Amino acid sequence: MGKKSLFGILIPLAVICSFMGCGDKIEPGTTPAAATTVIKTPVAVATITTQPFVYEALGTVTAQNATTLSAKIMGTVRGVNVKEGDRVRQGDVLVVLDKRQVASGLRQSEAGLAEAGKTENAAVSARNAARAGADLAEATYRRYQKLFQEDSATRQEFEEAEARHLQARAALAQAEAMVAAARSRVEQAQAAVSGAGVSQKDATILAPYDGIVTAKMINLGDLASPGTPLVTLEKSGGFQVEFLLPEHHIQAVETGQVIQVTIPALEKAPGITGTVKTIAPGADAKSRSFTVKVVLPENTLLRSGMFARVTIPVGQGGMLLMPQSAQVVQGQLTGYFMVDDKNNAHFRLMRIGRQFKDTVEVISGIKPGTRYLVSPPAGLKDGVKVEGAS
Repeated sequence: MGKKSLFGILIPLAVICSFMGCGDKIEPGTTPAAATTVIKTPVAVATITTQPFVYEALGTVTAQNATTLSAKIMGTVRGVNVKEGDRVRQGDVLVVLDKRQVASGLRQSEAGLAEAGKTENAAVSARNAARAGADLAEATYRRYQKLFQEDSATRQEFEEAEARHLQARAALAQAEAMVAAARSRVEQAQAAVSGAGVSQKDATILAPYDGIVTAKMINLGDLASPGTPLVTLEKSGGFQVEFLLPEHHIQAVETGQVIQVTIPALEKAPGITGTVKTIAPGADAKSRSFTVKVVLPENTLLRSGMFARVTIPVGQGGMLLMPQSAQVVQGQLTGYFMVDDKNNAHFRLMRIGRQFKDTVEVISGIKPGTRYLVSPPAGLKDGVKVEGAS
């Protein structure tokens, strides 16, 4: 390329740059100053306030009374009258087991009782006969004893009467023992009949109280044995929150204390006041925590297994609080707008801690006495003047 061609290209470029202001130098990282803007918004002063320290425990809503009904006898499930979610009344039939085996045992026990009764009657009759023989032998012995003393009977006759008297007494004692044994067998047979009768009643599983069925662990045709869980029932109208409290906070609660409970699932009534009902006397060896139960007021919206937060006051102290409306989030940065002595607003970073209803704890980034904007407008720029700030 010739020199004339090169100059032909450079000269037009120089002309274009002169029109575009290529000669003005712009420092990196700076922007032209914006026109001065004035806003009118409330200004507050950061102060230290006394705020109660709280420990937030995570808990679970459970029924105050929950029962797992189990089988007491062995038998085939003949009927299941409920399912999960059904509400039942006290005395309602929940599950029916096969009664045939139980009925057979009852008849066998009744037969054993009848036989024991007959044996007792025979033993009593034998005892009565032995008693009559003993009375006769004793009378004969007394008579021969007197005759022997008067030399009206020989020694042999007296000794024979004495021997019959001793034999009769021994027979009476044996008959008495037989009666006692027969009566013991009768009592055993009566207990067997009573137990068989109870077992027959145990074939029908009834609801012990008004409640709701939360689990059904048996189906029609299953074989139930003693101890087999059948259904789980929760009593109506009584719920509580169970949670673990660390040992260093256990002194902050006591039975009867009123505590605030929050159940996020209940949007219409998120805050509930509960009462401490039970504090476990011993801590768990692994977690070093105590189980605490808080009774909740009756609420038809409550369900077992709901998540709950329990707020426990554990002391109080000073902290710097700022309205949540003053908090400004820019990307991943959290800050606020500070107002300087010239009433200009400047964005400053801060670190926040716990959040309360309408305020947030400021851990760092602001000092007591600092003025700040309570509700900075959206899109507020750094350096804007605040009207009326004092």
